[in-house]
Order: sequence, then C-alpha cells, then structure tokens
Amino acid sequence: MELGIKEINKKVSDESVFVAELKREIARVIVGQDEVVGRILTGLLANGHILIEGVPGLAKTLTIKTLAHCVECAFSRIQFTPDLLPADLTGTLIFNPKDSNFSVHQGPLFANIVLADEINRAPAKVQSALLEAMQERHVTIGRHTYPLPEPFIVLATQNPIEQEGTYPLPEAQVDRFMLKIRITYPNKAEEKSILERMTAPAAPQCSRVAKPAQLVRARQIVSEIYLDEKIKNYIIELVFATRDPERHRLAKLKPLISYGASPRATICLAQAAKAFAFLNGRGYVTPEDVKSIGPDVLRHRILVSYEAEAENVTSEEIVQSLFEGVEVP
Repeated sequence: MELGIKEINKKVSDESVFVAELKREIARVIVGQDEVVGRILTGLLANGHILIEGVPGLAKTLTIKTLAHCVECAFSRIQFTPDLLPADLTGTLIFNPKDSNFSVHQGPLFANIVLADEINRAPAKVQSALLEAMQERHVTIGRHTYPLPEPFIVLATQNPIEQEGTYPLPEAQVDRFMLKIRITYPNKAEEKSILERMTAPAAPQCSRVAKPAQLVRARQIVSEIYLDEKIKNYIIELVFATRDPERHRLAKLKPLISYGASPRATICLAQAAKAFAFLNGRGYVTPEDVKSIGPDVLRHRILVSYEAEAENVTSEEIVQSLFEGVEVP
C-alpha cells in the first residue's frame, strides 16, 4: 500500500500543476476569496455541483465567469426569473417548414460550466428541468435523450436576503449540490484592493491556462486517491451522527434536527475530501481534509426542527457541534 500511495502522490504532483496556474490567473481578477475559489475547484475536481450563497456584490457571478474563462471551456449563464420556462434551459424542437421536419435546438444547459444565477427566482417546473440535468447528466427533448458534455458542472447562486418573489429550492434539488459555499464580506485591505483594481483605466484580465481534458484527467486521479478504512468510518460516523445524535453522545442535538443527511452526503463527503487532498498535493485523505470540507457538504443537508428555529440555531452551528463531538481517528 505504501508503494501505491507513492505512485498516487507522483500522479497528483504531475497532474496538479495546472491548479496553481489556475488559482494565479483567477487571482488576477478576484481579490481575496481564496477559500471560496478553493471550494469551487474542489467541486470541479470531485465532479459535483455547487450552490453559492452570498449577499449582492460579492463577486459570485464574476468568480464563476473568471473560472470558466481560465479553463477554456464552453460556458453559459442563465439568469433565473419567474417567467423562465423549462425549454429555456434544455432546448426545444423547432419545425422547419422547408422539409416538414423538426430539428433540435439545444439550450444553454449544453455547456461545460453552467451558471444558474439567482436560481431561487425561478418556479419549481424550471428547477425540476435542471434536476434531471444535474443528476442524470443528460437532457430529454421531445422523445429523445441527449447527453451533456464532459465535464459538466452547475454552479448556482442565490441571495440569502430579499426573499420576496423567490421560490425556495426543493430539498431533493438542494441535496443534488455537492457543496454549499457561503461568501462573506472582504476585509479592509481586500476592499481597498478591489477599489483600486476595479476603478483602474484597464479592467483586470486573465488568461486561459487549462483545458477540459486536463480536468477530466485530474478527476480520474482524484478517484484513485487513497481513502483509509479509518477515514471511511469517520465519514460514516459523521453522517450517522446527523441522523441519530444520541448514539454519538450528542443528545442535545436530537431535538434540533428534523432530518439528517442522506447517503448521498456520505458519497459527496468522500469525493470532496479526495479532491481537497488533490488540491493540497497529496495522494491520500487525512481527517483534516474531511473536517475542512465537511461543513460545505453537510450544512445544506441537515433540516433543522421548529425548536431549532425558535432558538435561532442554524444548521451551521449543528454541523460545527457534530465535528466537535465525533471522535477523530
């Protein structure tokens, strides 16, 4: 096994060179937000969709557009609005009167990176159309099913304030997102850099430094990263603690949780931890990897109870208590 880990470490070292270049180019446009960029790259390498939450003006859309430009892949931005239709995402059949046949017009979902901007402003019917694409990686138009390009990832944004005119995401769809990332305000130094950079005569530019084929190869290496039996058990204990906190000496959390995380959370936590290890240049997962990426995997998969809402306890605080209470191997 030691030899196997050495081989994986070498593969990680060889295939992760483009990651540093990617981060450097993104930093030419995006000030700060290193952790957010790292989380987005984690989802990209783990083949998981990402939900990004933050108040307006924190460069959520700009970050995703910059990433897509640096990766040199097909990118589409969908502005979700209440009048959006499912066909506006998936595409439709168009009748050609010359030959009396229907031809397929593919929608914006047929891209490598899809930005679903303000996803909670579209009705459930549109969100359901996105659900099939996210889970099945294909789209049905008429009677035929069409595969989506590889790689394919949905990065959705939503605004935690100003909920008037919004449609809460169904729990089934929220669970489809591997990570839920929260963006916070920059500090004073970062804000000054933003001011200077964005008010300069020339807008900041980034270069294309990666190709989709590199991402596909990196994903293959990520899948090979070593996950020890103790780490597997640690991940399972964390997820089971969300369902039955009493057995994990966390009885105080039981009345605060209505529903715990699904088996998909177990899978996503393992995949995200592998990708996080890859970004840190390692061919094996450590407990610290799980603890670092875990809150982004679990925060949207725990449904808090009415009692928790009454006491103003958030899923974020519950997840923090879980990581503090579950024994680390």
